[in-house]
Amino acid sequence: MTTSSTPSAGPAVLPPEDPGAARGAGAPYTARLALVGDRSPGVRSHARVPGLLDALARREQLVLDAYWISTEDAGHEGALAGFDAVWLLPGSPYRSEAGALAAVRTARERGIPFLGTCGGFQHAVLEYARTVCGLGGAAHAESPERPAAAGEDEQLLVVPLTCSLVGHEGVIEITPGTLAAQVLGTTRTLERYHCSYGLNAEYLDVLREYGLRFSGADERGEVRIAELPGHPFFLATLFQPELAGDGTSPHPAIRALAGAAVAHAARVTAGAATRA
Repeated sequence: MTTSSTPSAGPAVLPPEDPGAARGAGAPYTARLALVGDRSPGVRSHARVPGLLDALARREQLVLDAYWISTEDAGHEGALAGFDAVWLLPGSPYRSEAGALAAVRTARERGIPFLGTCGGFQHAVLEYARTVCGLGGAAHAESPERPAAAGEDEQLLVVPLTCSLVGHEGVIEITPGTLAAQVLGTTRTLERYHCSYGLNAEYLDVLREYGLRFSGADERGEVRIAELPGHPFFLATLFQPELAGDGTSPHPAIRALAGAAVAHAARVTAGAATRA
């Protein structure tokens, strides 16, 4: 069965009439997916998630037991325990920047498949800058939780774009041989955005030096995709794959996350069986 909920909210995806039909013969594992974000009917990408999860189950036999976790809850110890993938969704500024960053760090450090889209991309890079690169003052210009408020030296990592991308489409050039190229199956793609913030180019070199890979850029060379080599699946996009098409067919990045989640569930199950 495919569901998407929080303890206080009802299912976001109606279960199929025949639960076995959603599972499919080729999908023996149902993976648990954490949808991290402050769920709102006014956020178009959030509204599309139920249909995309349903399509993954019905068309791809990739069954995800998905739960919404607010950014406030994501910051609690053990909030993401037992999940096979984390998807940090758009909707920033989040109610809890700290919770969003905690979700990224948990997925990154524990090898849990991760997808960050739009605000999720921005916060994935922000977490890496602070935790791995040692840029303690790295900040998001939109956030009310900026380190400068605590008396630290501020380093604006995420800044307003010169031209807002709200409602825009744009070409992205993909670096061959990267996870992004493998997932998207191309080195050039047209994607949809709904954001006004991007990365400050002044910090790209230090991020690269510490191992973060920027695998997609627009035609002006501005970063649009980031990934983490050596991690089972860690992908972040400034564009919103949720907005691709009419919402009835999952974008390749979303399909790839689902596949990675199912593979993670299989590994966990196999490991448990071996220890038994």
